[in-house]
Amino acid sequence: MNLNPMILTNILSSPYFKVQLYELKTYHEVVDEIFFKVTHVEPWEKGSRKTAGQTGMCGGVRGVGTGGIVSTAFCLLYKLFTLKLTRKQVMGLITHIDSPYIRALGFMYIRYTQPPKDLWDWFESFLDDEEVCQQGTLM
Repeated sequence: MNLNPMILTNILSSPYFKVQLYELKTYHEVVDEIFFKVTHVEPWEKGSRKTAGQTGMCGGVRGVGTGGIVSTAFCLLYKLFTLKLTRKQVMGLITHIDSPYIRALGFMYIRYTQPPKDLWDWFESFLDDEEVCQQGTLM
């Protein structure tokens, strides 16, 4: 999985990932957790990073050093990766009708696990999708 090393480190050390998500063993349990817990798809929880004077997702990048609390969405994204989803399961995520966040994590899963040459085949039929998804934690 092609995740930023700082995000991955924060996921692996997160109590949420190590304790609560460890208990979830099936695809359906993880999908239910996404439905009930995810409210945005940013990598960091709002207000948990000190980014003064920095720009972009990882600030100045070099050495980064200003990680915060990794988001529920990214912990669940990595949990999906550990389950080694089948094509049918991934299709189930991106066509899910109950939550835009389940779909968003499905598309993120594809983005982080599939070769770039295959992305168009996965995404093309969804480009005109009008589903609204809260990208960040707007006030």
